Amino acid sequence: MLPKYSIEYTTRDTRHTRTERFCTDDPVACEEFVEQLLESEGKLRTIKHDGLDLPPTDFDRIVKTAAAMMASKRICASLGIKPEEEHYRFGFTA
Repeated sequence: MLPKYSIEYTTRDTRHTRTERFCTDDPVACEEFVEQLLESEGKLRTIKHDGLDLPPTDFDRIVKTAAAMMASKRICASLGIKPEEEHYRFGFTA
């Protein structure tokens, strides 16, 4: 059985570039993994849903949501505020 979401990404260790895969059935876990990938500056290759590449609009929506989650966390940490206040003041997803 295929996982619902499969993310192919590239990491770079000291000498080699490796393509790896993260699989999950949870869309929130997919967005959280993309957030971690953005944070670590890994290269996102593809996101597949049920074995097929996501349409560009859905791919972009996942990346945008992950970037907003990352921005929200950084704002909260930097300003020492709660996610609710960050959402009210700056409008990113908490």
